[in-house]
Amino acid sequence: MQENQDSQSRAPSSLMKAHPALKAFMCGSLSGTCSTLLFQPLDLVKTRLQTLQNNAKPGAPKVGMFTVFVNVIRTEKFFSLWKGVSPSFVRCIPGVGIYFSTFYSLKQHFFLDQPPNAFEAVLLGSGARAVAGVCMLPFTVIKTRFESGKFNYVSVAGALRSMYETEGFRALFSGLTATLLRDAPFSGIYVMFYSQAKRALPQEVSSSPYAPLVNFSCGVVAGVLASLVTQPADVVKTHIQVSSSQRSTRDTARHIYKEYGMNGFFRGAVPRSLRRTLMAAMAWTVYEQLMAQMGLKS
Repeated sequence: MQENQDSQSRAPSSLMKAHPALKAFMCGSLSGTCSTLLFQPLDLVKTRLQTLQNNAKPGAPKVGMFTVFVNVIRTEKFFSLWKGVSPSFVRCIPGVGIYFSTFYSLKQHFFLDQPPNAFEAVLLGSGARAVAGVCMLPFTVIKTRFESGKFNYVSVAGALRSMYETEGFRALFSGLTATLLRDAPFSGIYVMFYSQAKRALPQEVSSSPYAPLVNFSCGVVAGVLASLVTQPADVVKTHIQVSSSQRSTRDTARHIYKEYGMNGFFRGAVPRSLRRTLMAAMAWTVYEQLMAQMGLKS
């Protein structure tokens, strides 16, 4: 009995002694777990809306977010809305951890004495996201294919093996340019708006019991703006990753514009904006609260 209590008391103390970057990784991974599980259905609907373009006949009526939701539940089953959650977990749990630990390390190295200005915040967020995006890209490709409903993969490991054997190693990193064009600017813009909004708040608000709600609200505003700016790159990325033709980013963008016009680049914007905004706002709020509990300034 006493031994169990001693081991339980040692666990938190050993965690508190961990390297700050490791603490940031753990806080980020936990925040990524919560937000991924909650908002996976929105990501699936976004992917389905973007890939429906390829099969739509000329003059066919537009399909909206609600229609896709209902159709997935009716033709598959309710929990099919979480199809792709396994690769999402595999991608987001370490991916968000890598992002926040990189973000924390860069901030401590370059901005220890003073907070970054707006331009520096863009560079800080973009750099951290680029590192995480490259590391986790194969799982991003698998996640997109799971969600599209066009591939009969059974598991993440099986999907990776199948892609490598049939399409080669390069397929695991398909859409790299489009992914970086989407994720790096999103994170940069998000961090800029988020940090500037928080700095504009009075100190008494930031330190009040309502601080998590204030942080979440700042994150929502930042997320909406960042999502709209990076939406075209997300559509291009999805088209590349669900196709086996391995078109370049430029050729894919040209194809989307030729077939669907400018509207094609904003297909799935509503569910993506909802998911990315809420997911980022929740991830940052949870991350900052956990970091504060560990005595670290995020």
